[in-house]
Amino acid sequence: MPRNTSPRLFPLGGDLPASRIGYGAMRLLGPGQWGPYPHHDDGVDLLRGVIDAGVNLIDTADVYGPHSNELLIHDALAPYARDVVIATKGGFVRPRPGPHVTPIGNPDYLRQCVHMSARRLGRERIDLYYLHSAWATDASFEDQVGTLAELRDEGLIRHIGLSNLTADQLKTAQAITPIAAVTAHYNVAARANQDLLDTTIASGAAFVPWQPVSLTTPGDPTDTTGPARLHQVLAPIADAHGATIPQVSLAWLLAIAPGVLPIPATTRLDHFRANLGALDLTLTPQELAAIDDLGTP
Repeated sequence: MPRNTSPRLFPLGGDLPASRIGYGAMRLLGPGQWGPYPHHDDGVDLLRGVIDAGVNLIDTADVYGPHSNELLIHDALAPYARDVVIATKGGFVRPRPGPHVTPIGNPDYLRQCVHMSARRLGRERIDLYYLHSAWATDASFEDQVGTLAELRDEGLIRHIGLSNLTADQLKTAQAITPIAAVTAHYNVAARANQDLLDTTIASGAAFVPWQPVSLTTPGDPTDTTGPARLHQVLAPIADAHGATIPQVSLAWLLAIAPGVLPIPATTRLDHFRANLGALDLTLTPQELAAIDDLGTP
């Protein structure tokens, strides 16, 4: 695939500079993604350390906890520095500990979600608000996107994003309102969302891959070693640059296009700072091609 050398910031929606590597806060939760992070002060220190490291994009969702993740971000970062970009999401309900979530698209519910996220985060306007999925059946996808467009017009949302959708649904949404970002599972080992990535980048929106350094399937614990066929390609590249496999994985994502903004998640600041080394890692065309080929069955 064609590659681009890109700056350290990308203008979300054309006017909101966001760091090329953001921080995914979803691991700062209680067991089973339920309840507050049990090491609250450590979480506060981590989030402040991310900002101090020069990263200004923080990704969360109302279903993380639920709600406790947004409150932790508020505790750590409010009052916010002028350039901090907070992205959150709504449209899922988590009824109990564990991975099960229920998509809700009712316009009144989505309106409440946006108002309550803004209140928990302590923001008058949410920088980037994602519809968390296109799976809800209690309202049409078009009506859900239209609701967020109304909230943007009312000043509660600055830019609209989408999550858990198809390339065709993205095109449908873009016919209704500008879409600034799409977040999806995508990494060296998982390319199922390739069409969505291509469509997003072609439109000028940001593509925000979650679990960007994992070499396992969604839901599995993050594994940066992965299957042997991946390790056999990635390890020599990492060794050649004096880098780590996560850094190589992130550098490969960053090289796809300036609008690719991975959001690695970690509970350790040293791991996150190491991830940022990917910004200074330039892979050769041959190395990029070898990693590209890992997506071929």
